[in-house]
Amino acid sequence: MNILELREIVYSAAGREILAGLSFRIKVGEVHALLGTNGTGKSTLAHMIMGCQGYHPATGEISFNGFPINDLKIHERARLGISMAWQEPARFEGLLVRDYLTLGKTIEKPESALRLVGMEPSRYLGRMVDRSLSGGERKRIELASVLALQPKLAILDEPDSGIDMLSTDDIIRVLDRLRSGGSAVLLITHRDEIAEAADQASQICGGRIVCTGKPAQVAAVFKSRKCISCDGEVCNNE
Repeated sequence: MNILELREIVYSAAGREILAGLSFRIKVGEVHALLGTNGTGKSTLAHMIMGCQGYHPATGEISFNGFPINDLKIHERARLGISMAWQEPARFEGLLVRDYLTLGKTIEKPESALRLVGMEPSRYLGRMVDRSLSGGERKRIELASVLALQPKLAILDEPDSGIDMLSTDDIIRVLDRLRSGGSAVLLITHRDEIAEAADQASQICGGRIVCTGKPAQVAAVFKSRKCISCDGEVCNNE
């Protein structure tokens, strides 16, 4: 059964088509990696699934657990069980890390959620989620909040660069805990070694899904840069 399905999604911005008839699906409990280079539409896709303002498809349908969600606002999608760790994590002046990790119906304890992302709880629970934290620290805390919620679908949009980028082991540890808790995961990345920790993978190129299959196969196509001429059938073995 599919928890998320996108059918023929078209989206344009500033006169440029970013998603060009994209179709994509994730099964219940599946970790699905989405590989793509900068500018291929992968973060746009994540924002559209989450329901961010300004990211409504021109045509096509997004369904979650079999129900269309095109017209649902971001908070309504969150109530359904969709959560996202953004490329650039937000700051919350005046909010303690402890309080941030216990917002909503959390399942994981804040201490264990922090440890899972490589942070010592005694050093961070009493700190503010503000500019005193580095981008990498805020990213880890945001991932800990997703772990604490254990959503039905977690969208993890990995930063494309930065000195505080999470390690492969960090990401795999997060994926394993979400998977064991029953969450489906959309992992958006440009690192093929991360994608290989998923159950299934797809490559996005030119606003379309051009390759779907086992992670090692899709990673091999991605590394070879065959997306330039791929017809969508290179390794489509679902």
